[in-house]
Amino acid sequence: MIERDSKDWTWVITRQCPECGFDPSEFDVDDTAATILAIVDDWMGVLADDSATTRSRTDRWSPLEYGCHVRDVFMIFDRRLAAMVEQDGARFENWDQDRAAVEGRYDQQDPRDVAGQLAEAGRELARRFQQVRGELWDHRGFRSNGSEFTVRTFAVYLVHDPLHHLFDVGWSASR
Repeated sequence: MIERDSKDWTWVITRQCPECGFDPSEFDVDDTAATILAIVDDWMGVLADDSATTRSRTDRWSPLEYGCHVRDVFMIFDRRLAAMVEQDGARFENWDQDRAAVEGRYDQQDPRDVAGQLAEAGRELARRFQQVRGELWDHRGFRSNGSEFTVRTFAVYLVHDPLHHLFDVGWSASR
């Protein structure tokens, strides 16, 4: 059984992740779109692997399940970024990633289908980040738990997630 992830990961905006090594001080938000596209390429490799559907540990998702999560993260962050760009102070509904995994039957999806969906969602999100300029980086958004982001910190928070999950599945990110 996989334990629910109840951590508040917003600290990755200001501190290096001790697990995957992501260091926000070394990330330039102007590279967000290119980084997303590189991450998409890495996930294509992960999902093409014959072991993509296999859980290496009973308490961790399979690469396929992580891929489904990353696909959904890209889609949700695309909607949230659009809201933040359109309206400074946008508010976001809660997203329960564990519930999404169960209801979306992540473990039963086809890795090839997920790869295509992840690639499309990543390209859309990258395009949206390419349009962010000037003062838009300072537009704010609020999660339902009160966490506040600017588009800048939102980009950092976003990039960490799929990179961290590449670490989770044992894939060496090309970034």
